[in-house]
Amino acid sequence: MRLGSCRWPDLDPDARRLLVIPLGATEQHGPHLPLETDTLIASALAEATAARRRDVAAAPAVPYGSSGEHSGFPGTLSLGQAALEAVVVELVRSADHFEAVVLVCCHGGNAEPVARAVTRLRREGRSVACWQPSVEGGDAHAGRVETSLMLAIAPELVGEERPVGATPRLEKLLPALREHGVKAVSPNGVLGDARGASEQEGRSLLEDLVADLSGFLDANRPTRSAT
Repeated sequence: MRLGSCRWPDLDPDARRLLVIPLGATEQHGPHLPLETDTLIASALAEATAARRRDVAAAPAVPYGSSGEHSGFPGTLSLGQAALEAVVVELVRSADHFEAVVLVCCHGGNAEPVARAVTRLRREGRSVACWQPSVEGGDAHAGRVETSLMLAIAPELVGEERPVGATPRLEKLLPALREHGVKAVSPNGVLGDARGASEQEGRSLLEDLVADLSGFLDANRPTRSAT
């Protein structure tokens, strides 16, 4: 179920559906990937999961996030941490017709404000969790992983270039990133190496991530006591 395509009578309040909300960003992704990369990946994961499960509705994505670290590049738009936290809180509060909400967060800069929002919402007694895709050995930003995923999701939006950017592990780059932004450590905006990316690898990654998200949904479904 794609929530944005539904009419309200399509939604049975007794259906015990989980609402999956993709959280993306509008920010530079190197010279070869579109600004909406995080949003497209989050949406693809949510919609692919909903297509396989009758108990899941995929919401329209939130296309803006906390992207201040990418502000040195044209086109990046950012809500900032405080505004994103408030957006997530209000969205989840409004989702009372669903059994639970799972946020699919595909931009690392969103992690801290989203975690604060989840903590606040749980204190209010709401059933909400956040899932972030993780690829073992993957690079951080606009490298092989995201390029492969985009070749599988929207190949027409991917440029021909397969650039190499800053390749040290993200933990080593974080202090400079936080103080000076991405452009200071990677002039082309890539944190990783996009060489070797392929549509085939992207499809395999999508399958693995959808399976992981589906398992996360099962693990975070509220339990109901017997009556």
